[in-house]
Amino acid sequence: MRVIDSHLHLWDPELLEYSWLEGPYDARFAEAELERARLGAAAEEKAVFVQAETAEDRFLDEVRWVESLAERIGVIGIVAGVRLDRGVDTTTHLDELAAQSLVVGVRHNLQDEADGLAVSTAFVTGAREVAARGWTFDACVRAAQLPDVARLAGAIPELRMVLDHLGKPEVGTADAPRTPSVEWVRDLDELSRHPEVFCKLSGLPAEAAGNWNREQLEPFLDVAADTFGVERLMWGSDWPVSAIGPAESGDPHASDDGAAAYQATARSRWLEVVVAWAEARGHDVDAILWANAERFYGLGDGGRPDATEPPRRGILGWLRGE
Repeated sequence: MRVIDSHLHLWDPELLEYSWLEGPYDARFAEAELERARLGAAAEEKAVFVQAETAEDRFLDEVRWVESLAERIGVIGIVAGVRLDRGVDTTTHLDELAAQSLVVGVRHNLQDEADGLAVSTAFVTGAREVAARGWTFDACVRAAQLPDVARLAGAIPELRMVLDHLGKPEVGTADAPRTPSVEWVRDLDELSRHPEVFCKLSGLPAEAAGNWNREQLEPFLDVAADTFGVERLMWGSDWPVSAIGPAESGDPHASDDGAAAYQATARSRWLEVVVAWAEARGHDVDAILWANAERFYGLGDGGRPDATEPPRRGILGWLRGE
């Protein structure tokens, strides 16, 4: 089995600045730590690094740092941090990124931005610059922001976009699972109608605060497959963001008060769950784990995605419970 992890983070607070790190996240997650989290089930393992929200004035430094590690750790593409609503400053930054050989796309993290930013004149202008360079855009949003992403896709139909973490639906926890909401299903279906938009099977463990199981999350994977089709799904670990939660059994470093901890096996467990789900449904496992990410990010010889609508299995039937 070969795997391209389409959503891998790395960070080092001693090298770069991150305002959001706290608790178990406030530690180094880089070369040595990733080596201990390797995917044992993978015969071949590569990854796409996705910006980790370092300070804005260090975005370029982050790219250069990851490029210095890339060959050793198997990173074959970088989704760089950018602010797309800065006019001339955006264009200048994109020009600087163009000199970095591993950059395949960008991400302006939208999840904590005001509603409507993604369809503002300034943002759309910046996103058109991304499309003109042949790069991709990672859309990291919360579920309520999905309509804005769909409007952005409509405004720039040639922009290859991928939805991070299925749009962060409310999934509950293993102890109190939630079912996919009608609103999330509707909005995901609307977004999937834009053929250049893909979806990452990533991030759901983090939405469950690290307390999750296969039965809880499979309905969300089913919706993603029904809406986007397997041809536009790609697996991502969201490591180490999705590797924080209740301490795993036998963890010698577990806190006595039950505080969240780093889960050493979380990355491999998420891979195992998605593979088991895909095999049970008869989906193309290699497409989800490798080929779709390779095609979307232009990492191999497959070129850019085919801009045709894949077969849909009927999301309206899902809504009716059929």
